[in-house]
Amino acid sequence: MSAVWEYKEMRFSHDVKRSDVKTYLTTMAEIERWELDRVRISYDGRRWVRLRRKIYHLQRTA
Repeated sequence: MSAVWEYKEMRFSHDVKRSDVKTYLTTMAEIERWELDRVRISYDGRRWVRLRRKIYHLQRTA
């Protein structure tokens, strides 16, 4: 069994509240099993978020 990471990138504009971003990311983590990989906040307040989750590829043995 080997694990491979799947990535998803999202961008949020500066006018989106921090609490709204937190709620959205929490929902993604609880329901779709994403975890936070990287966050970048630019000088003008835009947020770039990269999420990741494991994908397991099962191999048939018999």
